[in-house]
Amino acid sequence: MTHQNPPSIIALDGPAASGKSTLGQTLANALGYLFFDTGVLYRAITWIALQQHLNLQDETAVTKLAQDAQIDIRPPSQKDGRAYDVLLGERDVTWDIRDGQVDANVSVVAAYAGVRQALTDQQRRIGMRGKVVMVGRDIGTVVLQEADLKIYLDASAEERAKRRFDEILARGEPAQYKEILHNVIERDRIDSTRAVAPLRPAQDAVIIDSDKMNASQVYELVMGLCK
Repeated sequence: MTHQNPPSIIALDGPAASGKSTLGQTLANALGYLFFDTGVLYRAITWIALQQHLNLQDETAVTKLAQDAQIDIRPPSQKDGRAYDVLLGERDVTWDIRDGQVDANVSVVAAYAGVRQALTDQQRRIGMRGKVVMVGRDIGTVVLQEADLKIYLDASAEERAKRRFDEILARGEPAQYKEILHNVIERDRIDSTRAVAPLRPAQDAVIIDSDKMNASQVYELVMGLCK
């Protein structure tokens, strides 16, 4: 599929587990772009903080961690289902940052103004190179307001919890649907009520509700917008 003018910078926002990563990855592969899920930066900071037994309520300490962290996102080096490598220094933490403890705490860390500022600067540096599909919660509204195409992908909390539940079971790990649903609803609350860059669609974003659509239907719709 060749495109005359695919947008160079594509911003893809939406709540937790709305299917942003799946869509972003498929889109990036089709366009030959870098897929950059900005949530992994917040996960990485949360993971380091947990490793160091930092008090996650200590905004100053967590912010300093974000300012000092050497995080890099690179194309995938292994065929184990990853979409990219997440590196802390030389250490590959791609899967470490997906654990339940990080899931439960990442919204607290992501709500801190200092952490967001430190990581927004890094995201912009990568995004402004172009040929990127950037996925997050505030890409179209804050990080890359000049994005050529902005998509806001939504879905109900129940649908998103079910997708996350199925995903964890598929990896052969134990999962509790009720606990996941509780986490999704709590993440939504924190993400949409935080003072800095709350979760909301950009004014010029195309809003897509994926509740009644599967991944390929969403992909076809967005690919149409890219043309």
